[in-house]
Amino acid sequence: MEYCDGGDLMKKINIQRGVPFTEEQIVDWFVQICLGLKHIHDRKILHRDIKAQNIFLTNGGMKAKLGDFGIARMLNNTLELARTCVGTPYYLSPEICENRPYNNKTDIWSLGCVLYELCTLKHPFEASSLRQLVSKICRGRYSPVPSRYSYDLRLLVTQLFKVNPRDRPSVTSVLRRPILEKHISKHLDTQPLLPLAFAFLLFRVCVHVQLSATASLVVKSRRWANLNTNICLWTRDKGVSRWDTLTRHSSH
Repeated sequence: MEYCDGGDLMKKINIQRGVPFTEEQIVDWFVQICLGLKHIHDRKILHRDIKAQNIFLTNGGMKAKLGDFGIARMLNNTLELARTCVGTPYYLSPEICENRPYNNKTDIWSLGCVLYELCTLKHPFEASSLRQLVSKICRGRYSPVPSRYSYDLRLLVTQLFKVNPRDRPSVTSVLRRPILEKHISKHLDTQPLLPLAFAFLLFRVCVHVQLSATASLVVKSRRWANLNTNICLWTRDKGVSRWDTLTRHSSH
């Protein structure tokens, strides 16, 4: 488990005391959150509790990490719908408020709530009672994002807040937006690609040696095979997930 010395995003929002974040900072954090969400959505996992308190900061507040998977749910396939009513009220999607089946698009709604908070320093949907809050969420009524931010950023917020989940973009689609694309590369570490390629090459050499060499060479090759396994595990932990995100993104 990694210690995030920058606290969570809600704490960062609160200490702003009304001073808005720059669009550059907002988009940079948002891209990192989206990359984390894409990683789990690609594996058919719903987070179900995306909120500013569950996004943690490190590296002097520059790195954002999606955390707290306590109520996450894995679906059998991308078309399966979940039914359990879970989450934090301010971030609930209309379909959950109405007790309807939902899928990964409910995470997209919550993602929109976080983006809105970064732009306005407040919740998009607020009310004096839970009943009124649910009513506002189900109608999709919220104050517009300040005009100090670009049209593209404000448009993205409206798209994430589509009441019908089918009208909301997937996180992959969100990451393709020009406003986000230019920030993606600096959060993808391509260095593990070389060790990964080397590991596969090493594995092929070891197999060849095992099939054709003497017993002493077989023992030696097994040591290399063990080394290869360690390299594969290291690249999987440190880089394969990011590499997978990069290749999927660049192929579209």
